[in-house]
Amino acid sequence: MTRDIRVGEAALLANLERNIAFFASTTLLVLAGVLTLFAQVERLEAVIGSIPYADFPNHAAIQLKLGVLAFIFIMSFFQFTWSMRQYGFLNVMIGAAPYDELGENENLRAYAKQMAIVQDQAAHSYNYGLRSYYFSIAAMCWFFHPALFIFASLLVVYTLFYREFRSRAVKAITAAQEHLRIEHTKKRGQNIDE
Repeated sequence: MTRDIRVGEAALLANLERNIAFFASTTLLVLAGVLTLFAQVERLEAVIGSIPYADFPNHAAIQLKLGVLAFIFIMSFFQFTWSMRQYGFLNVMIGAAPYDELGENENLRAYAKQMAIVQDQAAHSYNYGLRSYYFSIAAMCWFFHPALFIFASLLVVYTLFYREFRSRAVKAITAAQEHLRIEHTKKRGQNIDE
């Protein structure tokens, strides 16, 4: 709110939207591939049946598994497009935000918090879309054996948990946030003293 020219913010949002658009369009291509497999169930049965240690393929079970994969990618597409829309809303909010030179207007601070909420929700939708790709890999293991599906699902949950809560990147981001909070507190203290 204290920056009159917001070119940097617009560029960052455009980059995020471009990444999300890539995943949304890729999801449509993957979904088209999964739906195409419904017409090739017999061939898919033959391929799965030729793999050593694979569970015996069943026509109805393969259709169910393809249905689950299709559902995952449909939900993924909805998450990505909703994320894109929310980032679009955020772009409009940033463009409409008035300039507050001193950063002391409480109404504009409340407005900035609402922008942060929209951005947070957009990021969550993007994450849900990405997570669906992880779980689709686990669901593909179900074609070969239910035990492999269970193991792959647990591995995906562990991987996501580690990356989102325990990774070095998350620790660095958390530390950086703390440094910014301390710096912001110092600046506010200086402004009060003046």
